[in-house]
Amino acid sequence: MVFWTKVCYIRIMKLLLQYFFFFISLVCLSQQTDYVDFKTAKADLVVKPNEGQIGGHIVYTFEVLKDVDSIFLDAQNFTHIEALYDEKVYHDYNGKYIVVKHPFKKGEKNQIDIGFTTNPKKALYFIGWDSNGGFESASASSVHSLNHQNGQVWTQGQGKYTSNWLPSIDDMNDKIEFDISVVFDKGYEVIANGKLTKTEDYYGKTKWHYDMQQPMSSYLVALAIGKYDKKVEYSKSGIPLEMYYYPEDSLKFEPTYRYTKRMFDFLEEEIGVPYPWQNYKQVPVKDFLYAGMENTGTTIFSDSFVIDSIAFVDKNYVNVNAHELAHQWFGDLVTETSGTHHWLQEGFATYYALLAEKDIFGDDYYYWRLYEYAQELFEQDKAGQSTSLLDPKSSSVTFYKKGAWVLHLLREQVGYKAFRKGVKKYLLKYQFKNVKTDDFIKEIEKSSGQDLRNFVEKWLKSSELHYEELEKRFFPNKVFIQDMHGQLNPLGLTRYFPLDCDNQPEACKIIFLQSDDSFLNEKIVEQLGNNISKATFSKGDVKVRRAIAKAMTEIPKELKEDYESLLTDKSYLTIEAALYNLWTNFPEDRIRYLNQIKGIVGFNDKNIRTLWLALALVTSDFEPENKQRYFEELRGYTNPKYHFEVRQNAFQYLNSIKACDRVCKENLEQAAKHHVWQFSKFAKQLLKEID
Repeated sequence: MVFWTKVCYIRIMKLLLQYFFFFISLVCLSQQTDYVDFKTAKADLVVKPNEGQIGGHIVYTFEVLKDVDSIFLDAQNFTHIEALYDEKVYHDYNGKYIVVKHPFKKGEKNQIDIGFTTNPKKALYFIGWDSNGGFESASASSVHSLNHQNGQVWTQGQGKYTSNWLPSIDDMNDKIEFDISVVFDKGYEVIANGKLTKTEDYYGKTKWHYDMQQPMSSYLVALAIGKYDKKVEYSKSGIPLEMYYYPEDSLKFEPTYRYTKRMFDFLEEEIGVPYPWQNYKQVPVKDFLYAGMENTGTTIFSDSFVIDSIAFVDKNYVNVNAHELAHQWFGDLVTETSGTHHWLQEGFATYYALLAEKDIFGDDYYYWRLYEYAQELFEQDKAGQSTSLLDPKSSSVTFYKKGAWVLHLLREQVGYKAFRKGVKKYLLKYQFKNVKTDDFIKEIEKSSGQDLRNFVEKWLKSSELHYEELEKRFFPNKVFIQDMHGQLNPLGLTRYFPLDCDNQPEACKIIFLQSDDSFLNEKIVEQLGNNISKATFSKGDVKVRRAIAKAMTEIPKELKEDYESLLTDKSYLTIEAALYNLWTNFPEDRIRYLNQIKGIVGFNDKNIRTLWLALALVTSDFEPENKQRYFEELRGYTNPKYHFEVRQNAFQYLNSIKACDRVCKENLEQAAKHHVWQFSKFAKQLLKEID
């Protein structure tokens, strides 16, 4: 008994010591930026999409800041990796870090060469390299063996994930100048950060050479490969604006990239600091995880924003375009030190994107977007989820929308000139460096001469929303609102915001008839719902009529003809909503509605076509001879070769009409493994419902 106790004690102590030293090693690793400053990285890469593989080597130069006995690079789950330093090969790799143990001395300048091969499970995605010639979304582990001409490869770093495909530094506080060369099949465009210096034949393939001139955090390293054409415009300052598009989408180029040059020129002027990179590239990709990502000088965005002129009114790239562009200064030029200061990136990008849109669409647009942001914050607050802007666990609504509001309030408090001067000083002082909130606030205090401690406590550190103060600032310069208050008081409408059309519909109808503000009218219609009068149709512009189509689900016979006119509007959302509501309300006219809309596809997600197919299948007397063909088309859209948004629409409609058969379920099971987590979550939930 005593012997057993001693043995257990010794074993336990060994385990504790192992955990202790493991913990100490992690602490040391996390503090590497205090000891080593990585300066440059030159990567030579070979991408093998059929194998879902990337490999090659990357040479880092670095300076030793303090004596240290080892250095490391982040490398997640690499198949093979080794480091060459001082003519010695190091294989000390634990699945997360490649470590070089050596007595490095302060002041030394060194270089290390990392050779590697990996099949990344995330951060580098291989799209469309499936054996059926489709657009299957896949990580390396599920890539098939047959190449396809429309395949893509693209990256999404998102803070610290670049180390899943490139040995690098997850700590965003270490900024490095990256030069990248990539070997890939001929006939494809290879796009990376920096300026393309040359392409050359390389053993039957093409080698692309990109050069960066300034340092950046590793998470902003980008790579995109696919079949693209491009057009180049130049900003007023001479920066090349390279806009990529699929060859088959040449007619969608203009509406997709509408206002790009104007926004670029506006932001350079408004921010007051020249664009800091050699060029600006934008690349649409299939099945992207988010709307867009602000890689340094190379924004990658979802091709669901590749649109035609009709779609522009409903769903356009303008805001995402402006947001990712603003990040080139706020996030890329100056980068947060940690998540505590994440609003310095997302709040700024949201705010400056809104300023760019204000320049295009006007003051009303600007204040209505602020109103919508405030409503999102208000709903979050009511749910008990408001947090400090400096809480690293805050929601996107807080970082993006509250961050934008704080900048709007700050500019009002200190004045436009002082605000603009402070922002400029902040960017110039900390360019290519990392920042904290205090760094920004101090520059605004210097430029304005104001003590901002109370402002910081109230709007940045406090979790309280202070919604009433936001409400007072929605439309500070609009005389119309002041006049309307006087006119509406006799009707008992004591407060203009938020609108309360549920309890005061007649007052809202009067506002609608007297107002020329399409944004306000749209909000009123959304709240009135089925309580809409005939006059609403004749007064509405395309956005107001879209709101009518979506809000009015019960259509009285006296408004039938007016509502039917919505089917001819140049808005895919309007047509979609109107078709469904008319089909539901007037069964006797279903065939006429289906014939009228036949052939309209809608957005890239085929919103109208998939709805039309589902309605055609359940309309008993509509083209019975084509039922099987229509079913096969709708079911076909669940195939992995289609964009996940198309597939999701098809799955939803097949489920709603109880027609998800074996093939549909097999595709749904594949969707449950998709790399876009929102789509994967949807598929898993639907599988539970079907089973």
